[in-house]
Amino acid sequence: MIKVLLFADLEEKAGVREIELSNSEMKVLEVKKYLIEEYPVLKGIENALPAVNEEYATSDTVVKSGDTIAFIPPVSGG
Repeated sequence: MIKVLLFADLEEKAGVREIELSNSEMKVLEVKKYLIEEYPVLKGIENALPAVNEEYATSDTVVKSGDTIAFIPPVSGG
């Protein structure tokens, strides 16, 4: 099982903070595509910064069963 954490507006759009995936192994890009298919309101996740087990990751990073992947949306400030 892969645990997915959503933050800020991604959490608000999906209506959940945490999603569990039954897949045993996926790339970050595949997780994003899966989430957009299951939750079309999460289209903005494409621009979110992924972190796997609390370390920033790339689209090619492999997420395995037991891992936690978090998506942090872009932040703007002034």
